[in-house]
Amino acid sequence: MHHTVRAVNELTARWGRTAPADGRNTAFSAPGAWAPLALLAAGATGPAARQLADALGVPTAGAAAAGRELLAALDRTPGVTAALGLWTGERLPLEPAWTAALPPHSHRRITGDPAADRAALDGWAAERTAGAIPRMPAEVTPDTELLLAGALTVRTDWIRRFHSHPYEPEAGPWQGRPVAGLHRRTGLLDRVGVADGTEAGPLTVLKVLGLRGVDVHLCLGPADAAPGAVLAAAVRTAERPGLLRPGTELPDGAPGPGLTAGWVRSYSREPELLVGTVEFDLTDDHDLLERPDLFGLRAASDTTRGHFPGISAAPLAVDSARQTTTAVFGPRGFRAASVTALGVAAGAAARPPYAARRLTAEFDRPFAFLAVHRTSRLVLAAGWVADPKPADPDPYDSEEGDPEDQW
Repeated sequence: MHHTVRAVNELTARWGRTAPADGRNTAFSAPGAWAPLALLAAGATGPAARQLADALGVPTAGAAAAGRELLAALDRTPGVTAALGLWTGERLPLEPAWTAALPPHSHRRITGDPAADRAALDGWAAERTAGAIPRMPAEVTPDTELLLAGALTVRTDWIRRFHSHPYEPEAGPWQGRPVAGLHRRTGLLDRVGVADGTEAGPLTVLKVLGLRGVDVHLCLGPADAAPGAVLAAAVRTAERPGLLRPGTELPDGAPGPGLTAGWVRSYSREPELLVGTVEFDLTDDHDLLERPDLFGLRAASDTTRGHFPGISAAPLAVDSARQTTTAVFGPRGFRAASVTALGVAAGAAARPPYAARRLTAEFDRPFAFLAVHRTSRLVLAAGWVADPKPADPDPYDSEEGDPEDQW
């Protein structure tokens, strides 16, 4: 599991680096995308397999096992739920080895009725995220043969809640704007730390502990740092907490972004960490095919050929890949949900690998016939067809009834 965690975190860091440079809200879940992509990779071949393996950080031969392992571990984590859904067209043949390698999942059919399919997909997304995401990110089109979706929810309540207070920041991009502020105090100085020398520069990290073993890290970089660099650096500090200098070891002054340290007069000898932050409630949508190299989907989305013989003998290619993510941070806790949907459509069939003779016979003029006993080769009947029977203009409206009834 350790290798899988590192592989997922690497995708988180790379995805984080693509965060909008303009600093607008964004939210995403790499684990929510990683597991469905791994299960897709398990059935891939050729360039699509290589690109998916590179993006996921695991070989395709072990991708299904890693995807199962990740989903099972997520579902065992208190406060976290994970689910997998599979929808396939009525006539799509599936490889038994691939379906057997999938983790527990719901398998339903794509009916071809747009309204019914949309209702079923939206219902699944809403049910698996407790209503946080009411709509499946991907659309089912007439070309969709397979849809693989992963849902992930995270819920943690703070061990010690924040207190709410509206305020207007005195500096920075929020200056003069009333915001929903949160504050609290603790005697545990090591809840905050600073990482120096990251790709974003110095990084201040506050750990907010949750009751279910799921914590939230709030990470602040220099004012001029790119959002993507801060996100990537935050992943590294979460993965390697030794990069952080704990609060008890920080020097006086301004040891990190947004931090001040020093000595004050107090009625208690106990140290004190004062925390101020803001509530947030975000919803973000991602089209994974806008960054196909990040997710290993460039070759897999080439619809001129098939890429997944391990899933189906029918040629298949990815024609949609989307994720919707929500994140809510409030005085009592944190909630997040994501649904990732990978739509797979029919790809053009590959060129047949062999050359074969073809004979065509058309009896469209007078011909003879023989009835021959196979073993003795006895001709039982013979004839010549010079004038075939004319077609009935309405064979189902004759007095003789349906011609099929005569057989």
